[in-house]
Amino acid sequence: MARYTGPKTKIARKFGEPIYGPDKVLAKKNYPPGQHGASRRRKASEYGLQLREKQKAKYTYGVLEKQFRNLFEKAQRSKGITGEVLLQLLESRLDNMVFRLGIAPTRNAARQLVSHRHITVDGNVVNIPSYTVKPNQIIGVRERSKSLEVIAEALSGYNHTKYPWMEWDQSLMSGKLLHLPERTDIPENITEQLIVELYSK
Repeated sequence: MARYTGPKTKIARKFGEPIYGPDKVLAKKNYPPGQHGASRRRKASEYGLQLREKQKAKYTYGVLEKQFRNLFEKAQRSKGITGEVLLQLLESRLDNMVFRLGIAPTRNAARQLVSHRHITVDGNVVNIPSYTVKPNQIIGVRERSKSLEVIAEALSGYNHTKYPWMEWDQSLMSGKLLHLPERTDIPENITEQLIVELYSK
């Protein structure tokens, strides 16, 4: 399936935020990419702001347009605030959960670990990054993958207490989704209401 594989700094500069993690270039050039990036100061339209927020969410979670729309429609059908439910669905993706548990240093790396069959859910290997993890399901590292250097490095010194909706068992190298996160607990700088307004037109 197609994924964005271009320069990550270019995308981070487009949004003016380190959406792929700490970025040295962004720290020096915190303005849009391109020849006139530093001098261009056009005022964005309402539609432009809404579209930008949707694109930011898609790039942050590594989701394609069709997947994103499907998630939005699912959020619309669910009980609760549509924008908040949308973020909860994005957070519940298996690749995101692997990243949040510290098993992988980035969401892209987490997606690769899942695709290469290194991750289990309730003891069964799951190789679908978009798999929706449900509360009380246990995400673990496959027994023969526990010695992988990339996993050991990612877990080394990782703070497993920063996300209150999950718990981690170091001895078993597995984590559990305790409950869906509240909006205030999700650290991503996304104005989900703008996405709701965009799709509601």
